[in-house]
Amino acid sequence: MTSDQIRPARAADLPAVKAVTDAAYHHYIERIGVVPQPMEADHAANVAAGRVFVLGEPVTGLVVIEAHDDHLFLDSIAVHPDLHGKGVGRRLLEFVDARARALGLPEVGLYTNALMWENQRIYPRFGYEVVERRVDGPYDRIHYRKRLV
Repeated sequence: MTSDQIRPARAADLPAVKAVTDAAYHHYIERIGVVPQPMEADHAANVAAGRVFVLGEPVTGLVVIEAHDDHLFLDSIAVHPDLHGKGVGRRLLEFVDARARALGLPEVGLYTNALMWENQRIYPRFGYEVVERRVDGPYDRIHYRKRLV
């Protein structure tokens, strides 16, 4: 396996999964006023359930996904800040699309915090459309979907 392949995360990847997630989301704490949900996720449970896929040796980016009957949910995408603009996020989003297609699912869904405005510029460039905006507890979220068929 080469260092540029995306693969399922293993238990040994847990420190890197947490480190990359924290590095990717930490700067949002001050802006949104709460710790972003991906930083508080149960990474061990997600890895054990096969929901985490990583890129790089060492890990430079990752996605957390969950298959539902009618869509693949992209729970989290994290790219180490040192690699922003290097195509890591694009590779991960392309992987998510391919994974959904391989599972026979017609769309990918995700949400982002309304104050994470960078994401609101990125997702539409990759074919995502806004579905709704909804407040979930302390999180003001914009929900997106990407139809694959």
